[in-house]
Amino acid sequence: MAAQSARPTNQGYHQDYIARIRYENLLPPPPGAPKLLNIPTEGLTYYTSAAFSSRLARQQPLNIEADAELGMPIDLVGMPGIFDGDESSIQAPLAIPPVHPKDKNLLRPLAELGKPAFNTSGYSFLRRTEYISSEAKARAEANANAAKHAAKSPAAAKARRPTDAAKEDPMNMLRSVIKGFDLANPENAYTGSDTASSFRGAVPTPAEKDAWNRPKHPSKPDVKLLDAYPLMPDLEAITDSGAYMVTKFTGNPTTATESRDTRMDVGIIYPREHASGTSDFDFFLPVDEPEAENIKRKLDVYDPDRDDPYLYTNKAADGSGTFRYPHIRTYESTRRIDTDQQYKEVALALHDPGSEGVDADTQAKGAYYYPVVTKLQLKPRRNKNLVQLGLASQAMDDENEKIDALNVNVRAPEEDELNSRALHRAAMEADEEGHGGFAQRG
Repeated sequence: MAAQSARPTNQGYHQDYIARIRYENLLPPPPGAPKLLNIPTEGLTYYTSAAFSSRLARQQPLNIEADAELGMPIDLVGMPGIFDGDESSIQAPLAIPPVHPKDKNLLRPLAELGKPAFNTSGYSFLRRTEYISSEAKARAEANANAAKHAAKSPAAAKARRPTDAAKEDPMNMLRSVIKGFDLANPENAYTGSDTASSFRGAVPTPAEKDAWNRPKHPSKPDVKLLDAYPLMPDLEAITDSGAYMVTKFTGNPTTATESRDTRMDVGIIYPREHASGTSDFDFFLPVDEPEAENIKRKLDVYDPDRDDPYLYTNKAADGSGTFRYPHIRTYESTRRIDTDQQYKEVALALHDPGSEGVDADTQAKGAYYYPVVTKLQLKPRRNKNLVQLGLASQAMDDENEKIDALNVNVRAPEEDELNSRALHRAAMEADEEGHGGFAQRG
């Protein structure tokens, strides 16, 4: 038994083979070596600015091939001679291959993008510019020679006579301005002594008086003056605000017809403000043109039947007569211009007494002006625009607050309205007197 135990057995032992392999980096160095810029070191503030970096990026071209791997391929399989030190396969070629004609548009700089510039080369008519400058120079020399010969003549010496310094005096300039008003209104000319608030105008010459009495066109002698109107304010048409508003619609507010819609003459634009600070404008028109004619008669101060109650076409709950104005459309303002200068823009109306067959017309003949302080441009408002902007609730409120129609009753102005108009009228009368009168030939 002991002998048998001493015999070697066929049982094997498990062993692991451990091999340490050291991998070496046999890749060549990258071809993009550090590029040194030879720039001076002074002026650190300039070289660290964004302008210098932008200019440097434009001036220094790229020295690598703009491919998918930026000139440094990672997969070296198939690179001939790469492990023998030959780096020609990964370096950019010395001669840049020509660009395909279809790819030229893709390589255009940003400055050339947009509309294509027309090639002006090859056009024969542009050769004219080569000798235009010579002709202009010849004309300039001819004009200079003519000026030299004219300077020797007595007429030129008279023309070179120095201007009178007294004519540039502000007081003389003011007297010349007042002279124009004295020519237009000789009965209102000031003839007293000069004071701090009143000045006499310069004495007009006979030629100036003749030019005023018999005006002539400066360049068209065949044109004759047919009529003249004195320019003056319409004091009887002063509003409560003292000025007027000009409103322009971007589109036709009514249905397009062959004739003019006379209802537009008495239309009403009613402003409506919202809680958000914006404002819309509701537009109202009479039902038909006969009712519009009744409204015009009611507003005409020269109509003897303007107080006739039968002019009204509707009646209110208290039995008083009214004119019904249905709602046409809601507009929004696209442009509004307000000015504090009352006479920057004015509306002008020519008036001839009795020209319209009104015997009671006592307004004098003249060109009456009306100051405009607000210019408004309106376009139709669309509720779907409010929904797109997230203002659907406001659109619902606008629909709930919408006015279906107006019942208009014409009355005489109240005391506070008369006082407001009187104040504006007094201010315009003061301006008229302070400016020496606005009556001028039209």
